[in-house]
Amino acid sequence: MVPTPKTQPPTGRARRIAYQGEPGSNSDMVCRREYPELEPVPCASFEDVFAVVESGAADLAMIPIDNSLAGRVADIHHFLPTSGLHIIAEHFLRIRFHLMALPGVPLSEIRTVHSHVHALGQCRKIIREHGLIPVISGDTAGAAREIAEAGDPSMASISPPMAAEIYGLDVLAEDVEDEDHNTTRFVVLSREFVRAPANNGPVVTSFIFNVRNLPAALYKALGGFATNGVNMTKLESYMVGGEFIATQFLAEVDGHPDDPGLKRALEELAFFTTDIKVLGVYPASPDRAGRLL
Repeated sequence: MVPTPKTQPPTGRARRIAYQGEPGSNSDMVCRREYPELEPVPCASFEDVFAVVESGAADLAMIPIDNSLAGRVADIHHFLPTSGLHIIAEHFLRIRFHLMALPGVPLSEIRTVHSHVHALGQCRKIIREHGLIPVISGDTAGAAREIAEAGDPSMASISPPMAAEIYGLDVLAEDVEDEDHNTTRFVVLSREFVRAPANNGPVVTSFIFNVRNLPAALYKALGGFATNGVNMTKLESYMVGGEFIATQFLAEVDGHPDDPGLKRALEELAFFTTDIKVLGVYPASPDRAGRLL
């Protein structure tokens, strides 16, 4: 197994990893699990996460990029191309959500349930079963804090298990997510381009590109991956610059750019694109196999 690349902090400061959310969130949990030696730095927004790493105030960022139920985390695809940060690792977290409320409050008294929009979308069954009114919060763990601070017995949150302990709430129902395969893929970002070595275990290469505005340009651009036997695991498009004819693609493939097949495929891709930017060449997580992402 290829070890996760590390970066060095400025002299005299402990290494830090930034994430979006509050203590007790899923991002906080995966930071503590994978990088227990780093100081976690909670941030209010994804934009803030990117900013603290770009400025050097933190060394790494832990960013959710895909969920097996909710799909892609859309904002990330707009920040990545212009951030100057690079993907150096990936991690998967089985997402668990509990329904929690003030101590001593029974489920029958709950009227509203608060959480991040993605969490509410992943827990529709329990919300519908109990006729609860969903209320969007900025963060899953932040929703638990809001419930504790509000002191309203009619309010509950859908939050990660650790949030109940942090904010002193009772758990009314465990594992309320709709599907037991609910998994989020996180990527670790660094200012440094730490490239995984070739021929040392499975590698993922992530890159973005813009196709030329020509008939069948995308078809021709992707042909090289098929003819060279390269497995493409992700291809997503989104508009850039407010132009409907300017489409950018985010792609991920199995393999290292030094592998002959992928090297030829990228060379062929260059003929049909206006720009290619490699975001990361990093070890494939052992948890990647079998994930629905």
